[in-house]
Amino acid sequence: MAVRIRLSRHGKKNFAFFHVVVADSRAPRDGRFIEQIGIYNPNTNPALIELNVDKALQWLNNGAQPSETCRRILSYKGVLLKKHLLEGVKKGALTQEAADAKWEAWIEEKAQKVADKKSSLAQESRDLRKILLRAEAKVNEEKAAALAKKRSDAARKAADEKAALAAQAAEQAAEQTTEASAETASEAPEEVQA
Repeated sequence: MAVRIRLSRHGKKNFAFFHVVVADSRAPRDGRFIEQIGIYNPNTNPALIELNVDKALQWLNNGAQPSETCRRILSYKGVLLKKHLLEGVKKGALTQEAADAKWEAWIEEKAQKVADKKSSLAQESRDLRKILLRAEAKVNEEKAAALAKKRSDAARKAADEKAALAAQAAEQAAEQTTEASAETASEAPEEVQA
């Protein structure tokens, strides 16, 4: 039986996450498996990888062959490095303590790189948010200026209309007074003649 370390797809359409499983190579992709040794979620940045390093190392030592993607995941988590160091210990090239020290140093360096990437992504996000807020503030100021101009134009127009109505009312009042005085003037001579 050929044993493979591979991914088993889960999740929904366009938002998949994977289980890292040890399975018979003849089993279907999402079908029967021997053991689940981790999860891989590529939807986050950086991708979330949780892996049982000891189980993965045990299966590699027992002859399980990883798929290409799983090989990259195992390399990213340091399983292949640990296997390499343990083979060096078996051959007598280095001691167990030296191998453990090298692996721990590599793990700390990798954790620092991941932390740096997370902080740089967070900083980029904050910078982008500041830029977007500045742009939004600029647009809001332009809209406020346009609205103030529109309101002042409307107020000026209303004042002009009010002044025109007042002038028209004054003209009508003047016409009425002239008509009234003309009527009284025309009525007075008629009374005198009668």
